[in-house]
Amino acid sequence: MDNAYLNTGRTNQKQETRDKILRAAQHFLDQGIDFSLEDVARQSGISRATVYRYYSNAELLAGEAVLDIKTKKPQLLAEEVKDRKLEDQILSIHDYYNGFAIANENAFRKYLATTLSSEPGKVDRGARRVKTLELVLQDSDFTKAERQELVNIFTVLMGVEPLIVMRDVCGLDVEESRRLLRLGSEMLLKGFLASKKV
Repeated sequence: MDNAYLNTGRTNQKQETRDKILRAAQHFLDQGIDFSLEDVARQSGISRATVYRYYSNAELLAGEAVLDIKTKKPQLLAEEVKDRKLEDQILSIHDYYNGFAIANENAFRKYLATTLSSEPGKVDRGARRVKTLELVLQDSDFTKAERQELVNIFTVLMGVEPLIVMRDVCGLDVEESRRLLRLGSEMLLKGFLASKKV
């Protein structure tokens, strides 16, 4: 899916359309049935052209749909941590997404391989980490620019991408990868908060 397309104009309506497409794909996945984008268009009641605008192939859609089934929605995750200190909220979100990536590493690797073979800039990967962090930080005392920096920095330390670096490049096991990613987030957060107190 084209990131620019989803993030401009009627974003809520576009997100609803995307969710409808994912639900239709999940219908086929639940039944163990292979599907095409045309099948998804019929099931969702959305035109084929619209489905193709969001997903360029059925493999990409299937990968996103599988992960979407298992992932907590950003609003739910933000709600679960809202009564904690901001640092604890961010670290809890970090722990959730890294734990989720570890538990679903093979599915994430397959999905990532599919997205990497797609045209650059044409795939929206869900951006759940970004949305969750934005929700947690929206009422903080940080400026808009600072909130965006925090979202970007912490997104880099969550999910399958840093896990792949730790496992494949650094040669670490799962637990050491988890520990070091958490340590990195703690250190960055501590440094960022300390710089705000100066």
